[in-house]
Amino acid sequence: MRYEELTIEGRNAVIEAFRAGKTIDKLFILKDCQDGPIRTIIKEAKKTDAILNFVTKERLDQLSETGKHQGVVAYSAAYQYAEVEDLLRVAEEKGEPPFLILLDNVEDPHNLGAIIRTANLAGAHGVIIPKRRAAGLTAAAAKASAGAIYYTPVAKVTNLAKTIEELKEKGLWFVCADMDGDSMYQLNLTGAIGLVIGNEGDGVSRLVKEKCDMVASIPMKGEIGSLNASVAAGVLAYEIVRQRM
Repeated sequence: MRYEELTIEGRNAVIEAFRAGKTIDKLFILKDCQDGPIRTIIKEAKKTDAILNFVTKERLDQLSETGKHQGVVAYSAAYQYAEVEDLLRVAEEKGEPPFLILLDNVEDPHNLGAIIRTANLAGAHGVIIPKRRAAGLTAAAAKASAGAIYYTPVAKVTNLAKTIEELKEKGLWFVCADMDGDSMYQLNLTGAIGLVIGNEGDGVSRLVKEKCDMVASIPMKGEIGSLNASVAAGVLAYEIVRQRM
């Protein structure tokens, strides 16, 4: 397991972190704030060894990475990255064919967080991201995931194309999202599958695309060219859910 420090911001994200059993080292809360969610957070914190600090709004603004702290910033011990084998083990324990979402250099932490949230709700067994040139699990990604990062494992790999090859040997098929592909409604997306979503600007890289078994396009009716990466991931993930049912 590899660890990365994590700042957690926003009331729901902090409450979810406590409920998921995350170790919170320090908690910074807006002085004299007494509303329901803040009281819940203080109550949860008092059950643990978290150090409580009541501070000014200016101090919270300094600590905040997202600018959207809602009166609370928490320092978590660390966020734990999974290994790819851990993701396959989750599928095995659930008695389901593996369903993984792989991100090819998605750079926006909000997109990363939103995709982890979708992965959780669509029943994917984990998300795989590359180590370089991509968003990691920052405070912004954690907040956008609405607490899903505590339930859906994320693995970081050095080489996405090589990881796809290794997973193919374990029986997974791979489909990537691309405008040039076949309509997603014409493809068989059942069984053990990896869904590959590309970078916000350039899409899936040539090398990764060549490793995929299928290329899926989402039918477009409007005038603009493409969907946001996290929306495309949601649409395709739920077509996989529909076919699995």
